[in-house]
Amino acid sequence: MRNLALIPAFLALGTGAAFAQVAAPQHEDGPGPNMVIQIADAEGNDKGTITLDLLADKAPQHVERLVELAEAGAYDGVVFHRVIDGFMAQTGDVQHGKQGGDTSMAGTGGSDMPDLPAEFSDVSFQAGTVGMARSQDPNSANSQFFIDLAPATFLDGQYTVVGQLIDGWDVLTAIKKGDSAQNGAVTAPDYMAKVTIAE
Repeated sequence: MRNLALIPAFLALGTGAAFAQVAAPQHEDGPGPNMVIQIADAEGNDKGTITLDLLADKAPQHVERLVELAEAGAYDGVVFHRVIDGFMAQTGDVQHGKQGGDTSMAGTGGSDMPDLPAEFSDVSFQAGTVGMARSQDPNSANSQFFIDLAPATFLDGQYTVVGQLIDGWDVLTAIKKGDSAQNGAVTAPDYMAKVTIAE
């Protein structure tokens, strides 16, 4: 069973560190498409919306996959199963990550579509950067993605960058954090209530 976790990155951070407050990223909205994610807590209470500018010029196949899954409603109800303070928030396991069900396997699944070949680029992982989660195989990204809560340049050239946060930094940083002793696993996690695509 594969585990789409950024394990090398987490180990590089260490545990128990105190993280400084990161300033909201200032990314311009590009040609899109944009992914708009409405976030709710485990009880279904609205926590706000984040908007991601997807970088089709940098990772066309991965962006096409995200758009296809969002437009099919596959991301609706999927939890943020792994959130590490000072690092990133990970979601997108449409197979095992549906809110209200058994999410104990969240982080090990994908979609019913094939894995994608890596589309590495020169875009650096900074606060608000959106990357595709994968296993140790660089060509194993499928549906899971993560959004950086702080610069993570040690991921550069190793994970496919698919977008940048352009709105909702306060909402993103308020997503419920996981247990650092459990590699960021979240109990009663927040989830993506509704995911839409806007041009």
